[in-house]
Amino acid sequence: MKQRLLGALCALALAAPAFTTQAEAEAGRVSDDVIRIVVMNDQSSAYSDTSGKGSVVAAQLAIEDHNKIAAGKPVELISVDHQLKVDVALAHARKLIDQDRVDAFMDLANSGVSLAIQQLARENDKIAIHVGSAHADLYGKACSPNGALWLYDSYSLAKGLAKALLDKDHDRWFLLTADYAFGHAMQEDMSRTLLENGGKIVGAVRAPIATTDYSSYLMQAMGQDANVLALLNAGADTTNSIKQAAEFGVAARGVKLAVPIFTVINAHGIGPELAQGAVFLAGYYWDADDESRAFAKRYAERMGRPPAHTQAAVYSAVSHYLKAIDAAGSDDAKTVMAKMRELPINDFMTKNGRLREDGRVIRDMLLLEVKAPSEVKSEWDLAKVIRTVPGDEMIRPLDEGGCDLVKK
Repeated sequence: MKQRLLGALCALALAAPAFTTQAEAEAGRVSDDVIRIVVMNDQSSAYSDTSGKGSVVAAQLAIEDHNKIAAGKPVELISVDHQLKVDVALAHARKLIDQDRVDAFMDLANSGVSLAIQQLARENDKIAIHVGSAHADLYGKACSPNGALWLYDSYSLAKGLAKALLDKDHDRWFLLTADYAFGHAMQEDMSRTLLENGGKIVGAVRAPIATTDYSSYLMQAMGQDANVLALLNAGADTTNSIKQAAEFGVAARGVKLAVPIFTVINAHGIGPELAQGAVFLAGYYWDADDESRAFAKRYAERMGRPPAHTQAAVYSAVSHYLKAIDAAGSDDAKTVMAKMRELPINDFMTKNGRLREDGRVIRDMLLLEVKAPSEVKSEWDLAKVIRTVPGDEMIRPLDEGGCDLVKK
């Protein structure tokens, strides 16, 4: 009898680890009893207006709306300026992982930085959520089980804008492209979409990054009988090309400006006199509905202006991350990411969004048009919503990106 009892106890002891492995123990608690989130982006250079400190404020609002706790533990926010330099970003990130034991990186707002941090986060079992970065490889060849692309990418912006604007009055396109990888990818995706849907490409030209004089390129565009001029560039290049297009009277000739990388902050900086009629896609616009206006009011109390859609999306990403930690009862990266995929994404800018297995958030976008000066009623009343573009119409299909996480 004693031998049988001893044998049974031994069997239970051998079976116990199956229910209390180290991995499961880690997955059921919060490391260090603190959840640490890093907002890393450009806070001193070309993209500081559309990411920068404004993204930090958006993250703060999300944490405060969560009562500064998740899974019963306090949430801490760390802010880092990567200065648009990959080596600077990696140096900060390694220190934050090794010494500060951070859990997640948010925003990043630069494709080179995003690709580097995605790999580092994967190696160290941390989470990386990309907001202001547009490199489609982040959910393609460089995808990660710990990574998510939250807002837009070059493929979806090019395809979405082409499909949304293409009609009988906007069917002859001229493409003015930034001459580097980002611009080349945008041109390829936009060209394919236009041709597949009955549009025509009447001409294309590539301009070096940091071009200051676009006159020769604009003369080529105006000589091709285009009714749409697509500016496939970003930052100061977009600003300069829009200003010079206005000087050339592009809009006055009935040519529509299509600008994939653009925000209400850019429109404010350029002014409606020069930017009027330009169309772009955004995940959020401050005056789109009551919920959007309510968030913009709270945000403006701290920043003095409404957020760009990139900054609003940082709130969305941080909020969903904290909801997933609550649901999981843990900050373990793989456990939290599983919950982030399981839970629908719902907030003031996202309705029933979802996170795919390749790390891409499927969300709708707004097609916006910059108002004419006569339509503007206040300083930030700069755009109007033309329509909503469904995410499934513009985001790259799951089986086309080359992500090794996708089941064949």
